[in-house]
Amino acid sequence: MLGKGMTAIGLLLISNIFMTCAWYLHLKLQTLRVINFSSWPIYMVVLFSWGIALLEYSFMVPANRIGYIGNGGPFSLVQLKIIQECVTLAVFSVFSILVFQNRFGWNHLAAFVCLVMAVFFVFQK
Repeated sequence: MLGKGMTAIGLLLISNIFMTCAWYLHLKLQTLRVINFSSWPIYMVVLFSWGIALLEYSFMVPANRIGYIGNGGPFSLVQLKIIQECVTLAVFSVFSILVFQNRFGWNHLAAFVCLVMAVFFVFQK
């Protein structure tokens, strides 16, 4: 059971890395001027992001199938969603700090504490 849970969480982590890149990497690429990304029409940016999002789905769908209690995993649907949201916020926070040099403030820490509490409560019977 623990193996499926850890596998699901690992796949959620990988999935969210791709998701964050699909949603926000084009903003950073615009500023780097490696490719003249800012001149791309929006439909090209969307297609670029969809290409990355395909990788996200390639990990997200198996994560949910493996982790879901109905398929022999350890998590209910709600638990999977709460875990996914926590992973998403963690991945986004690291991404925003490393890629966009955003500051991590006390309010971000407070948000994390609230999410950890959400995980705690959703796992209570």
